[in-house]
Amino acid sequence: MNWRDIKNPAAGGAEILTHEMAKLWVMHGHSVTQISASFKSSSSQDIVDGVKIIRMGRWYTVHVQAFFYYVLNLKNKTDVIIDEVHGLPFFSKLYAPSKTILFACEVADKLFFKVFPYPLALFGRTLENIYFSHYRNLPVFAISPSTKEDLVRHGFSSRNITVLPMGLTVPKKIKKFPKEKNPTLIYLSRINKQKGIEDAVQAFSLIHKNFKKSKLWIAGSGDAEYVNTIKKSIRQMGISSSVKFFGFVNEAKKFELLSRAHILIFPSIHEGWGLVIAEAGIVGTPAAVYNVPGVRDVVKKGERGIIVEKDKPEFLAEAVIKILENDKLYKKLVSKLSGFKREIGWDNTSNTSLKILKKYENTKA
Repeated sequence: MNWRDIKNPAAGGAEILTHEMAKLWVMHGHSVTQISASFKSSSSQDIVDGVKIIRMGRWYTVHVQAFFYYVLNLKNKTDVIIDEVHGLPFFSKLYAPSKTILFACEVADKLFFKVFPYPLALFGRTLENIYFSHYRNLPVFAISPSTKEDLVRHGFSSRNITVLPMGLTVPKKIKKFPKEKNPTLIYLSRINKQKGIEDAVQAFSLIHKNFKKSKLWIAGSGDAEYVNTIKKSIRQMGISSSVKFFGFVNEAKKFELLSRAHILIFPSIHEGWGLVIAEAGIVGTPAAVYNVPGVRDVVKKGERGIIVEKDKPEFLAEAVIKILENDKLYKKLVSKLSGFKREIGWDNTSNTSLKILKKYENTKA
């Protein structure tokens, strides 16, 4: 159970991870059904790479509808329920406790107050605390050491948590493109407050003062009203001619842009992992990031990326300027990205999770 499936226009790294594991489970002979929210023009049912996808409701109603669908259609046909949480879980623990495995992509915690207005943030945080109290004794999949640490801090047992080794999907014939002539930064993610687009733009405005010919590419989609707000801010800063919006891009275009850019600017304030950092690393582009949960795990605490200790755009800009001004330092940073090649593929992720799933395959309750 996950609020989005791989075909959802808003799908991100978590959905790639989820689908890659699921399709490999199918290849091992298992049957996988995913319940997710519907989206504009989506079908109610789909089969993708052998994974059966059932869509219903929207992101804010699918949790309740999934319960009724499970009771009416899957109760006696299912060995394990993977309850994937993004802020809130599906609460399958309440109706199938012995079958539920929690899949934690992140712990929202104080993030609610950074993204939502106070009353809504307080409500979300309260619900998260409630689900923590119910899920603490269940087996858990976590997608990073940081996520595990957050869960332990909230009362989960370390021995019940399995940190899944992350994988990476790249095109079969991935091509590296030459870097742009002028310093080029790229922001590639959903355009929203949580992912840090506002900080990315502010940081670039400071970088642009030092590098007048520098460019910022923004690739990704977001709420139209919010995107227009960002564009207005860019106009007010006087850097419109140096910023280009690409909108949503396909896989081939994504890797092309990442390859041509000099630095991925990724000022997300909270992540479970940060898949795009690894994708950029594969094509030789280092990322500049904040020192936040999940992200620090990808860049190995600064060993394969630029990590900024204070989560402010001026510090991000200062770090990027330092790298762009020193060609030797930049090349040294790029040389450390070779480690990302070892993460290509999802077999290790799938096999690790499958070992845990098999412990519950004969559950009848």
